[in-house]
Amino acid sequence: MNDAKYIGLDVHQATISVAILDAAGKLVMKAIMETKAEAILQFIRGLRGSLRVTFEEGTYAAWLHDLLKAHVTQVLVCYPRKNALIKDGNKNDRIDGRKLADLLHLDNLKPFYHSETGIRTLKEVARSYLALTRDTTRVINRLKALYRSWEIPCAGQRV
Repeated sequence: MNDAKYIGLDVHQATISVAILDAAGKLVMKAIMETKAEAILQFIRGLRGSLRVTFEEGTYAAWLHDLLKAHVTQVLVCYPRKNALIKDGNKNDRIDGRKLADLLHLDNLKPFYHSETGIRTLKEVARSYLALTRDTTRVINRLKALYRSWEIPCAGQRV
């Protein structure tokens, strides 16, 4: 007997809508849980069998990927834009979770690569540096424009 479970998660800031299919593609369970590590792990620990989980790339994707990878057989983070079947028909959180589970069961999802934590940390530091540089430049330019509007000279790099 195949004990595989296909779990689709529609992740949001406060809650996650869950749909679970069995190996035959039959809906076994629907649930809503909090977007908190302990609630998610408690839910996953309560399930038996080979667990395959999918959710869309987004704000919580890296955190959720790292949280789940040690507790399930497979974690597949997918591209939201490349899954056209999710966009078809009615759209709400419960339907999205079910569609994700269906697509996972049919092996019809485009995976999104999630690197190891060290590389992700380096990318986040670099992204933060670029954002701070852009923000600082924007503030300096605003201050210079304000000074110029009052005929205060402000040439050079400093304000």
